[in-house]
Amino acid sequence: MRMTGMKNDMSRRDFFSAGARSTAVLASVATSVASPKNALGANDRINLAIIGIRGRGREHFSQWTKIPGVRISVLCDIDENLFPERVKELEKLQTVAPVTETDLRRVMENKDIDAVIVANTNHWHALTSIWAIQAAKDVYVEKPVSYTISEGRKIVEAAGKYKRIVQTGSQYRSNPMVQSAIEFVKSGGVGKVYMAKSVVYRPRQSIGRGKIVDVPPGVNFDLWLGPAPVRPFFDNRFHYNWHWYWDTGNGETGNNGPHSADMIRWALGKNEHPRRVQSMGGMYIFDSDQETPNTQISSLEYSDGVLVQLEVRNLFTNQDGGVREGVIFYGSLGRVELSLSSRSWISYLGRNNEPGPGMTREENTQKYDEITAGGLKADPHFVNFIECVRSRKAENLAAPIYDGHMAASICHLCNIAYRTGKTLAFDSKTESFPNDRDARELVNREYRKPFVVPEKI
Repeated sequence: MRMTGMKNDMSRRDFFSAGARSTAVLASVATSVASPKNALGANDRINLAIIGIRGRGREHFSQWTKIPGVRISVLCDIDENLFPERVKELEKLQTVAPVTETDLRRVMENKDIDAVIVANTNHWHALTSIWAIQAAKDVYVEKPVSYTISEGRKIVEAAGKYKRIVQTGSQYRSNPMVQSAIEFVKSGGVGKVYMAKSVVYRPRQSIGRGKIVDVPPGVNFDLWLGPAPVRPFFDNRFHYNWHWYWDTGNGETGNNGPHSADMIRWALGKNEHPRRVQSMGGMYIFDSDQETPNTQISSLEYSDGVLVQLEVRNLFTNQDGGVREGVIFYGSLGRVELSLSSRSWISYLGRNNEPGPGMTREENTQKYDEITAGGLKADPHFVNFIECVRSRKAENLAAPIYDGHMAASICHLCNIAYRTGKTLAFDSKTESFPNDRDARELVNREYRKPFVVPEKI
């Protein structure tokens, strides 16, 4: 770690001790899962079902199969065309082929499934999670955990009522580099934080123009739509591009924004929502079917006056300092640049911006190697979920569903302000906009039966 020019109240010894504690916690989780006392017999195996296997769900294969006593037993997707290749790929990783399902409701009925991995489209995240929780299954749900603010609260309520283990896929919470940066900010490394900025500068190609076509063979389009309104099959709304339509996605702010939004409220210790929000932007340069903005600037204010900014640029652009994707914290003593894209962070202190503590990509890799020295090579975030499934201690989750809901809600607030074109006041206790009917209507959605998130859990 770089320690040059450190001019604040935090000693070098204190900072390194904090980093060591974070590493020790992760190491203890990895060791406990890998240790012989936790070796599981066939009857104690944790059986997983992954719902949504084209993109992120497929990436999960290499993580869960590294953890002893865990088996991916079911793959579920509305596109049957994916099954042959995915089954073959998974069989190589765990020697046992999974069964396949196209209807996630059958997965919920399967009493042999212990936990469900939710990696389908955003507009399905909440309902999939709630159905799984009600079926007495634990849940790992990818970000954003919900399509709307109201849905996120319903998952939190369901997890509490049914006492299930529900982890948010905010895997950066288990990253040593992120942990050390957050610890530095929380410990006063840059003094009193007055503003935090989320940066998502990810150039993307235009999605162009599509057309209405017949539903491809092997695709259950009705199940893909689920809670969304009925519409003809549009080839440009399907795989991945669903992110850029309001019926099914949350744009780039809701796609990658939750990671940095989570880090911001984690570092600031915020267990309330911002009280005010405004957002502007649009679709620039490209002529395409995309509905969500490819450039968006959102500003939020907490009750104590701390400012948060979320900025999205999907066009060619420069970095903000050393950050292309990540968070910048601004305080009375300096700033921290936390870069997710380069897996590093550094602080700049004082009037002369002298480099302070930080962590390089190589140092982060070394920390990971220390954590997995016992032979368990899975990402600590996945390990943490399995450990909590075994112990039934939800309080030990690295990213509880509550935190996932609060982070996603920051992004939802930004999108609601963008879509209404207004500066909005938000009531954190009621999770509503008391003075704006248009905004209130976007806190929830109108569901297509029978794919309804219940009002009462």
